[in-house]
Amino acid sequence: MFKVAVFVGSLRRESINRKFAKTLEKLGQPSFAFHYVELGDLPMYNDDLWADPPASVLRLKADIASADAVLFVTPEYNRSIPPVLKNAIDWATRPYGKNSWAGKPASIVGASPGVIGTAVAQEHLRYLATIIGLILMGQPEVYFSFKPGLVDENFEVTDETTRQFLESYLSRFEAWISRVGEPKEA
Repeated sequence: MFKVAVFVGSLRRESINRKFAKTLEKLGQPSFAFHYVELGDLPMYNDDLWADPPASVLRLKADIASADAVLFVTPEYNRSIPPVLKNAIDWATRPYGKNSWAGKPASIVGASPGVIGTAVAQEHLRYLATIIGLILMGQPEVYFSFKPGLVDENFEVTDETTRQFLESYLSRFEAWISRVGEPKEA
């Protein structure tokens, strides 16, 4: 079982991206143990704070360090990634020489009620992922159009074709982690 640090880019209680992450979590059992990384209590990045780093920042870095892989589940805000994700990315790359992201297997997905999903936000996040040293899975890309009724209240996918696609994605992610990840000691 792989421990995956999940970064949901929306803090909204009823976020469709959080629902999508929960759906992937359910479909991915027992191959994955999802750990949802708290982003809402991170202060805005300020290099001066490293003199006495906030507990939330140290927790963020520890969550990444203890994970076998990283999964970003991002909405799209104004054709880019949400500020909460960018802030977490910035905190975890510092202090200089202690980039928590470097060498971690990663994948990016996102959900939107629209037909193009979160394509532009994901493209921006893919660019950042390579800069910060994540080992990013390229295919399949998942631009999930979250339509009413497609996922029920128990995070079950109601459409067979969609379920098969998402299971295939998760199988590929598992293989990616196996191939490029560093084994963790139990």
